[in-house]
Amino acid sequence: MYARRVTLPAITPLVLQKRVIKIYSEDGTSRALEVPNDISAKEICQMLIHKNHYVDDQNWTMFEHLSNLCIERIIEDHEMVIEMQSKWDMEEDCRLYFRKYYAKYAFFKNPQAYFPDLMVTYSSELNGAIATADILKMFLSTNMYPEVHSYLYMAEKGKKSWRKMFFVLRRSGLYFSTKGISKDPRHLQFFSDFNQSDVYLLLSGKKLYGAPTDYGFCLKPSKTGRSKDLKLLCADSEESKICWVTAIRLYKYGMQIYKNYTRPEQESQSSKLSLSPTRSISENSLVAMDFSGHKSRVIENPSEALSIALQEGLSWRRKSCGRSSAHTNSTTGQNSTFNFAIHLSQPWFHHKISRDEAQKLICQQGFVDGVFLVRDSQSTPKTFVLSMCHGQRIRHFQIVPIEDDRAQFYTLDDGQTRFTDLTQLVEFYQLNKGFLPCKLRHYCTRITV
Repeated sequence: MYARRVTLPAITPLVLQKRVIKIYSEDGTSRALEVPNDISAKEICQMLIHKNHYVDDQNWTMFEHLSNLCIERIIEDHEMVIEMQSKWDMEEDCRLYFRKYYAKYAFFKNPQAYFPDLMVTYSSELNGAIATADILKMFLSTNMYPEVHSYLYMAEKGKKSWRKMFFVLRRSGLYFSTKGISKDPRHLQFFSDFNQSDVYLLLSGKKLYGAPTDYGFCLKPSKTGRSKDLKLLCADSEESKICWVTAIRLYKYGMQIYKNYTRPEQESQSSKLSLSPTRSISENSLVAMDFSGHKSRVIENPSEALSIALQEGLSWRRKSCGRSSAHTNSTTGQNSTFNFAIHLSQPWFHHKISRDEAQKLICQQGFVDGVFLVRDSQSTPKTFVLSMCHGQRIRHFQIVPIEDDRAQFYTLDDGQTRFTDLTQLVEFYQLNKGFLPCKLRHYCTRITV
């Protein structure tokens, strides 16, 4: 009797298998992607940027959104998305979101705004003022131990009440004091560590959890999705909440976050080096020129070149308006109609959204100075509102239409500075601070995946 040899089909290793995932954007649209099991959040972002022809920058971010708990968090660039998904409860509404988040790595550029002196205690070995670079070195170092401390509201276990306690954040975890603001080890009670937990933002803290303020966040164990396992906290201000959440991210991931931040810059530099020999001589020798006088001259000041380019663009727009009006009707009213409608196609314009919706959109895309959008005013017909972030607060400025010599203009400062249309107004404040607390830097837009 002979044994028959059976050839088994090749088994694909688990890491090489592919999975179909669904990605959502703010406008509710979604897209299915087939991805390998070992894909990172950064790689998914790159895939979506390439498929949609978006401008590649460090602000594209993946979010984990747990609708049943009304919480969400940043998925760090290095995290494996399929591995994270495997911990979801299949009966719950858990989603992956893709959108711009301008505050993702903003603390590396301006750490002093994220770690106020009143909330952070640095090593006693340091003398004098703390340099900006030293702040981040200490948070990323395993040898130095800066502490974050302030009062936070804590949801009491099994109750709907909140208690205000003094909390201390250390490398070993998060503690609260049982005696005032004492940091004596006898008075510090352990609250949570970060090895098996992630920090999330509360999206409806007041409504769902009875939080005392709108600045809620929580620590959720990685292996559970039950609301009773959440450790709910609430700060007194946006500044305090951002400080706590940022410090927990840094303490949990350490140098890995810094590598995530610097990797695109390093790749960009190496790409430029490899591409530089292929550039033509004529391309490298292009300069800005001024031909307005009797003799042409090279414009060496970049600010002057940018200002002239803006003036030429606005001049072209006014000529286009005139040609359009002459083609249809030369009346002032039709010219005004053209100017009125020119902003409708701009990505920063959001038609009939409310004040609360504007604030939510800015919040979703990050509390960074200069994040903005323009919308219709709901209280005053035929006017608009510029909503923008500054100092980790959202401010609203009314854009008022005025008439002068039968021509219509728009203004933010009672007519001192006038613009023929909203696009001209936005472009001006992107280059000049003017009446505003800072320049307009990043516009909020609802992207489609």
